[in-house]
Amino acid sequence: MATAAEDYAKARKLALKEQQHALSENVSPYLPVLDEMIESRIFMKEEKIGLREIPIEQIVGTVTKGRQEAFAKNFMPLLPADTEFGTKWIVLMDYQTREGIQDAIKVIEYMGKFYVMEGNKRVSVMKFLEMPTILADVTRVLPPLSEDKEVVIYYEFLKFNKCTSIYNILFSEEGSYDKLAESLGKDLENTWDEDSILDLKSAFLKFTQAYKAADSKKIKQITTADAFLVYIEMFKYADLVDATVDEIKKNLNTIWPEIVIADNGNQIEFSEEPQLQKKSVIPIIDPLIDSLFTKAPYSVDHPLDILFIHNGDASVSRWINGHEKGRNELEEMFPGIVRTLACDLKDCDEETFEETVDAAIGDGVELIITTSPVQMEYALRAAVKYPNVKFLNCSVHLSHGAVRTYYGRMYEVKFMLGVLAATMAEDHKIGYVSTYPVFGNIANINAFALGAATVDPKAKIYLTWSCLKDEYWREYITENNLKIVSGPDLIRPTRADNAYGLFKVDDEGKITNIAFPEWKWGKYYELIVQTILNDAWNAESDEIKNKAINYWWGMSSGVIDISLVDENIPYTTRNLIGAIRKSITSDIVNPFDGEIWSQVKQIKTADEPRLSNEEIINMSWLLDNVVGTIPSFDELTESAQKTVKANGMPIISNITTEKPNGDQE
Repeated sequence: MATAAEDYAKARKLALKEQQHALSENVSPYLPVLDEMIESRIFMKEEKIGLREIPIEQIVGTVTKGRQEAFAKNFMPLLPADTEFGTKWIVLMDYQTREGIQDAIKVIEYMGKFYVMEGNKRVSVMKFLEMPTILADVTRVLPPLSEDKEVVIYYEFLKFNKCTSIYNILFSEEGSYDKLAESLGKDLENTWDEDSILDLKSAFLKFTQAYKAADSKKIKQITTADAFLVYIEMFKYADLVDATVDEIKKNLNTIWPEIVIADNGNQIEFSEEPQLQKKSVIPIIDPLIDSLFTKAPYSVDHPLDILFIHNGDASVSRWINGHEKGRNELEEMFPGIVRTLACDLKDCDEETFEETVDAAIGDGVELIITTSPVQMEYALRAAVKYPNVKFLNCSVHLSHGAVRTYYGRMYEVKFMLGVLAATMAEDHKIGYVSTYPVFGNIANINAFALGAATVDPKAKIYLTWSCLKDEYWREYITENNLKIVSGPDLIRPTRADNAYGLFKVDDEGKITNIAFPEWKWGKYYELIVQTILNDAWNAESDEIKNKAINYWWGMSSGVIDISLVDENIPYTTRNLIGAIRKSITSDIVNPFDGEIWSQVKQIKTADEPRLSNEEIINMSWLLDNVVGTIPSFDELTESAQKTVKANGMPIISNITTEKPNGDQE
């Protein structure tokens, strides 16, 4: 057994190595000093937390400069053993070996990390011995509230810490603590019971051990807690509690591409046009190799079996009715070669979903399509279980490698509908009924508003929502005397009326349809199936590394379009819409090109590039000619909240201010 003096020599060697590495990186080789980091600490609010067992690895520096240069950044001792400092360190190490250090150190916690006020040598000894925790008297310094991402996440951590007293689960993305709590059937408003806290501590410890044993050193951007959250999205938390470290290691290996995608910023590769053919590097040789090693193509004897899983009834839901029509069209396009089956699993539990998928795959299904974002969680776990089966989810902005997502650039059609609406709104007032305040949908509102403003600078878009608890969109239209309205995109399967698409309301309340957007799901599914039949599906994922794939097709692919009620539209206006349609499909015109102003500020100048797919999908603002706001989560109906939770909601600021022309909104 090494003596305390020998341990000091080893610790100092680690310190000198860390010092040289820091100098080579042109950074300070010494401990960070809190008082130098935040000179205004004395003006910040403090909270006395008291005695806590804190994670050693989260002790990162010292409060005052004092002994700063006696330690390297890793808290190992730099001074020679024959100094007073070295002697005290050796005595302390000897005491820890014989008796165990009992006295609590004093620390300040700031932004989830700890800085030592008293007990630097004790920390050094315990870090050398790789002890997981140390007893500390903790004082918390609170940063001023701000919209800074780190500060927002820190205050989310404080809510979590208050409920659990857990320090070492640290996320790098907003909303992660809420996601974790929800995964455990908890919230961040009430103190968790002791058993739940102990289970979480145990599960996180086991995961950390397995994660560190994996290839985690190559993961640079996300924290261990971020990876933990990815893991419990793929595997049930209840199973993790009872899993062994070896089982977690095995599971991590299975989902490692998802960890890499998360580390890559959950980037999504937007496939803007269908890739129907596998790209060939060597045109003559590649097809020959494929013929030798690729399984036989699909045929009447070996059809492609597809299961559509809906979250509702096609006879009631406008949305599902459209997908069902597309499914039936798909079979007609590939008679005998493609066979489809559909089932309704509205509000089902995971066990029912899993049993349905198990049975389908047992019967030979090779592609499973889920038509609602609320199904992503179950689809994701099923995809992990069956890596050789293809899974799709109809959503946007959900970044997972195991399940591809698909949606349409509906904002292209909405822009044209806005143009058309403005040509017919004699009073410059146009109603717009939106569905959910989710990623991607706000772009539809703004594209419509831009289209209207393009032909009528005085046009105002009166925005309402069909998902609000305390407001009914039909009443809003009546109360505001709106004669031109963009209503729900689809007709109701039962109790059908004309209040959908773009319509006109006369003084007696009679509705006249003008135009409506078309989701051509049959065409969409035809193109997806074509990529599978041509063996382009796997080739696409091989080309795109460390990103999720989202099919984000538009009018040029034929998956969405505008349908005009010709007899209700002047032929000159039809000509205008036709010209705009050609310009959009040929990528000459894009709604989000040119100068753009929101209700609050300028979004882009005329000379700046058009908004990217990410900027379009992540919109959290409304155009300056929109009258209305984006609702908060609490304003939504219960069913709408489920959809928004599943699909994601941009962080909204409904602040309004003075506009460029001086008008108030």
